[in-house]
Amino acid sequence: MTRRSCAIYATGIVCAHLLILGIALLVAQVFQTMIQERLKKEITLAKNSRVLEGWINPPPPVYMQYFFFNVTNPDEFLAGKEKPKVTQMGPYTYREYRPRENVTFLENGTKIFATNPKSFVFLRNMSVGDPEVDRVITVNIPLIAIMNELNSYSFFLRTGVSMLMGSMGIEVFMNRTVHEVLWGFKDPLLSKVHSMKPEVEEYFGLMYNKNGTHEGEFVFHTGEKNYMDYGKIDTWNGISQMNWWSSNQSNMINGTDGSVFHTFLSRKELLYIFAADLCRSIHLGYVSDTEVKGIPAFRFAPPSDVLAPPDENPSNAGFCVPAGDCLGKGVLKVSVCRQGAPIVVSFPHFYQADERYIKAIEGMNPNEEEHETYLDINPTTGVPIRACKRAQLNVILKRVSGFPKTRFLNETIFPIMYVNETATIDDDSAAQMRTLLLIVTVVSNFPVIIVGLGAILLVILIFLVCRNRQRKNEVKRIDFTEAFHSFATTKDETAYTQVSNQAEDSPENRTNQPLRNGSYIAMSPVEAQKC
Repeated sequence: MTRRSCAIYATGIVCAHLLILGIALLVAQVFQTMIQERLKKEITLAKNSRVLEGWINPPPPVYMQYFFFNVTNPDEFLAGKEKPKVTQMGPYTYREYRPRENVTFLENGTKIFATNPKSFVFLRNMSVGDPEVDRVITVNIPLIAIMNELNSYSFFLRTGVSMLMGSMGIEVFMNRTVHEVLWGFKDPLLSKVHSMKPEVEEYFGLMYNKNGTHEGEFVFHTGEKNYMDYGKIDTWNGISQMNWWSSNQSNMINGTDGSVFHTFLSRKELLYIFAADLCRSIHLGYVSDTEVKGIPAFRFAPPSDVLAPPDENPSNAGFCVPAGDCLGKGVLKVSVCRQGAPIVVSFPHFYQADERYIKAIEGMNPNEEEHETYLDINPTTGVPIRACKRAQLNVILKRVSGFPKTRFLNETIFPIMYVNETATIDDDSAAQMRTLLLIVTVVSNFPVIIVGLGAILLVILIFLVCRNRQRKNEVKRIDFTEAFHSFATTKDETAYTQVSNQAEDSPENRTNQPLRNGSYIAMSPVEAQKC
């Protein structure tokens, strides 16, 4: 066997083995399963793991931006002459720190307890002004809360309280600094109530007592039993189900807190997040593929049916409290879990809300780019790499009998301010994730690489076989040509003997004899050989 034949046979054997092995691995998904199991173990929370450290102290910086709506025509609005006009003020930006504390593993590491206190530091260079100097005219929420509380009392009591507020110079709208509205001030009306009911707080602020405090005690699943449960909330403040909504489904605590999700996300699934500030769980649906710092991601966002009325989304009927008392599309009344003023939440500028709420306030300009909430999540690891949480705080203004200053008011959902909470993966973490994803891609695609090598060798094998046949044909052609030339040469050199039965007697006879066959070759006379 020639060396060329050995090479062909060796290439064929290696090619066949690679193709069979690669196709078998692809069908069995051995490497995909192996890498999935490995990732599940690596990313699942475990004691002393680097993942746990990143979960306790998230490296990406989180920024909280506050935007306020300044009322430019409060008197005209209260007189019923004009609809309210507002201008947006902001952002007033704060760096948010949110480490997890009191971290304790429970039930053999299958669950983990933690609190998540948040603290805020003002960033002047990322803000439009100084919150301690800039002033905003907005709804007097303490007044609205007291009026709402007295709505079930007698008309005479409400009238007396109204006269007291008039004597104190308390109006439906207040003029305060941004810092006061946000972080708190001593309210004269609340102070008066506090003197009669000490349990009533005399300070008011939208973020009062929320700098350095947490939203509750959480118990999370670690995913030890099932990786699909990774990060899901088991209990919040000791309860696994709330009790202030009007249906069991609405009272369920579903999903994670939004900071982590299970690995290998699908575009078809819905992601659930429990928002403690909304007192409910919401779901997010797949929107599009995107990329952040070279990392592939799926964008998930709340669909329009999240805050849809029951006639559009029957599962939202439980959020109407009391049952049947529902608001329109795009708004949610949360005063059932936030005692006091009739607070309503929505997306900024009533994005995705009923058109009547947008038209009721001059200055609303909803758009997707600035007002949509979304999460960009790497589907392989389940880690959010960019997040924008946007929510607007509103209060219901309406006519209250016994308070003359509200006599011209029609029920209006009035915007106070909205927040834009953002976070993007830092460069170091992004570089680590890109490396991890590269390894995952190479390993999980190893069977494809094997099949590819087998295909390349198959092409080489076909080339070698064809080349070998071509060479054999050439050799045969050369051998045939050489044989033909050899035969022709032999004919040239062959002398034919004169065919005759008579012997040659003498030279004379040879001379006089006629020429016979074989006497001349190529027109040259040749002496005939003797027998």
